[in-house]
Amino acid sequence: MNEQEIREQICDVCHKMWQQGWVAANDGNVSVKIGEDLYLATPTGISKSFITPEKLIKINGKGEVLEALEGYRPSSEIKMHLRCYQEREDVGAVVHAHPATATGFACAHVPMDDYAMIESVIAIGSVPIAPYGTPSTDEVPEGIAPFLKEHDVILLENHGALTVGCDLITAYYRMETLELTAKIMLNARLLGGVKDISRENIDRLVTMRDTTYHVTGKHPGYKKYSGK
Repeated sequence: MNEQEIREQICDVCHKMWQQGWVAANDGNVSVKIGEDLYLATPTGISKSFITPEKLIKINGKGEVLEALEGYRPSSEIKMHLRCYQEREDVGAVVHAHPATATGFACAHVPMDDYAMIESVIAIGSVPIAPYGTPSTDEVPEGIAPFLKEHDVILLENHGALTVGCDLITAYYRMETLELTAKIMLNARLLGGVKDISRENIDRLVTMRDTTYHVTGKHPGYKKYSGK
């Protein structure tokens, strides 16, 4: 894809995020790696429903603005995005949003580590909660860094969710999977409790992720964070 096509794709994803109700007002941000030490990112202070290609900002790996419309600047949360690229060479895009059900788990300090639905076991595995970090500080990137070694999807304590992918659509799909899984697991709790798939079958599904489905990115295997 050329740069203009990537800009249009970012806008499409931003509009979908808003339509899905994952962001309100100026919430959320998206970035895509477009070259060596070169990124496109959504600007701060603008609803994702109003994003257009020319409003996107071009930055380097230090977060310095290389190209932007007058008055436009990146979100203070760009530090979190850049840390993802620094930690993982395979990451080509980062999505941050506040999907309501998944963020509910983050606010309740309940990790999403149930292995109860086949699709989510294969796609994302368990989802940890990174420790609380004050926005715009280095606390947020420092908090997510340890989890990036094994996870493409991370909840942010009392904040929201973060997904990474080899490209933007992959990162976006992971946010979709996260929120749908959160809704299903919440329903299962209301219906009497989540029942995990057997460990033997979990291991088979994780193996199939690589051998059959060829899913990119990281996976934690079987990993629990809630002590269950």
